[in-house]
Amino acid sequence: MSARFEELGWRQTPMGEISLRRRFDPTVRMDVYEVKLGDEFLMSSLFTTGERELARLGLARTPGTDLDVVVGGLGLGYTAREALTDNRIRELTVVEYSQAVIDWHAEQLLPETAGLLSDNRIQVTCADFFAAATSAEGFDSRRPGRTYDAVLLDIDHSPRHVLHQPHSAFYTPEGLRAMATHIVPGGIFAMWSDDAPDEQFLAVLGSAFADVEAERVYFDNPITRGRSSATIYLATRR
Repeated sequence: MSARFEELGWRQTPMGEISLRRRFDPTVRMDVYEVKLGDEFLMSSLFTTGERELARLGLARTPGTDLDVVVGGLGLGYTAREALTDNRIRELTVVEYSQAVIDWHAEQLLPETAGLLSDNRIQVTCADFFAAATSAEGFDSRRPGRTYDAVLLDIDHSPRHVLHQPHSAFYTPEGLRAMATHIVPGGIFAMWSDDAPDEQFLAVLGSAFADVEAERVYFDNPITRGRSSATIYLATRR
């Protein structure tokens, strides 16, 4: 058995202190890796279904081959790793706000996604996803205005529960329309949310995209010994 608790890394950011910790969970009898922003839990290796389903459902709806895809938020790496199982991926651009998170992956501190950054299809950039998404330049400073086949977003807890107040402007018709210009016609926007489907946000999403839907995904919760859920929003650029 490993030590019960270990802080693997931390760093101060404009949004607060971000930290990575490993703890042994006696309920599941395994090491659990967690990222916190201040006192708020951002992600856990104990619950990865939503992150993986974001990639699976988003790419299942994405047409074509030789796909160029953006992932908003590297986190523990489960969305990016799942996306790379799709052999149509040509390039996966991951936009991560925190250099600390990128460094944790480079230092191989996360066993389940170790080696993720060594895949030659992945490009990781340290930047603000929301600023890039709503700018004319977009996600690639080398190729301003570049468009992508899909954008997969997993950063905020939900459109109503954001990690940083400036993010709220993204979840508006204007913010979503600006982001849509970086997706090819017929391309896909998919987004994870920890909340139940939000009809008001679906209407906002529908003002910028076509064929919008919210798919609820369920998973076992060993802590509550019940079932929990997340929501994956899916939309197509007109």
